[in-house]
Amino acid sequence: MSTARTDGELVELANTALYEAVERGDTDAMGRLWLDDPDIEVSCVHPGWPVLRGRKEVLRSYALIMASTDYIQFFLTDVEVSVAGDTALVTCTENILSGGPAEEEGELGPLVGQLVVATNAFRRVGGEWKVWSHHGSPVLAGRDDEEDETDGADGADGISGA
Repeated sequence: MSTARTDGELVELANTALYEAVERGDTDAMGRLWLDDPDIEVSCVHPGWPVLRGRKEVLRSYALIMASTDYIQFFLTDVEVSVAGDTALVTCTENILSGGPAEEEGELGPLVGQLVVATNAFRRVGGEWKVWSHHGSPVLAGRDDEEDETDGADGADGISGA
């Protein structure tokens, strides 16, 4: 059995390692995963956050997220990998399950689910794929009761919905 992997497979493994580091709260692994080149600025956009630029700010943001999250798990779906030379792009949906602070010690706080679509850019450095940029945007899911209220309803101008 061959252990050789394609660039696409290696990028997907690097992408998975990024999420696993967050799940474990492993800041050391996070530091190893991100590009560390003074000539290339990394960037990150967490859902609802402004653009963070620079390795120090990006790693600090992850450290803050990991320190303030009691539990987090990512289920990645719709993963698409594209490789062009030493650059790769991964798009995916982050199905996130996270837990807040517990009321009693030893207990898990309430779990919350969230969907985020993400784009992760990677650069190959010395044979390894490093995260160059992460951008996550929340998915706003419609509520069923909103849809029911508008189905077949006429607007105030007398024009019905199409």
